Amino acid sequence: MLTTALGAAWLLLAPVALWFLIRGRALARVAAVLGLGLLEAGTIALTPAHPAPTEVVASPVAPAVQPAPAVCAERRPVPSHARIAGSHLTLAWKAASDECDTALVMLRHKGRKLRVWVHEGPLDGHHPGVRTAPVRVTGGQATVRLAVDLPPRTRTLDGRSDEVIPH
Repeated sequence: MLTTALGAAWLLLAPVALWFLIRGRALARVAAVLGLGLLEAGTIALTPAHPAPTEVVASPVAPAVQPAPAVCAERRPVPSHARIAGSHLTLAWKAASDECDTALVMLRHKGRKLRVWVHEGPLDGHHPGVRTAPVRVTGGQATVRLAVDLPPRTRTLDGRSDEVIPH
C-alpha cells in the first residue's frame, strides 16, 4: 500500500515540481527541489538493500522426443480442384494410401493466372518460393490450404501442363 501511495505521489507531484522549477519563483523552486528530494528519499527507503533470494526449483530436463519422419513415396499430385476463398487457396486431389503429412507447393502468379506445382516426398536441391503445407485427408481427398493475396477472378492452372484446375 505504501509503495502504491509513493507511486501516485511521483505521478502527481513530479510534474508539478518540474513546472515550479521552470516557471516558479525562488521559493517555489526551493520547495520543488525539496519535494523531489523527499520523493527520491522515500523511494530509496522503500527499496530493499538486498532483494530476497528467489528459490530455484531445478529438475533434470528430459531429452526432447523427436518423432520419426513419416516415410512416404515421392509423388507429384495433380490438383483435381482449387478453391480461392478470401485470402486462402485450397487445393484438393485424390488421396493415396500412403499420403504424406506435408506437401511442397510452389505458386507463380502472373496477371490473373496462378500456376501451381504440388510435390510430395523429398525434394532434391534448393527451390526458391516453395512452401511446405500440411496435408489433410478426409473422405479420400487430400487437401492443402495456403494463404495467398490474389486479385479477384484469378484462374488456377497446373504448373506442369498449364491446364485449368476447376473450381
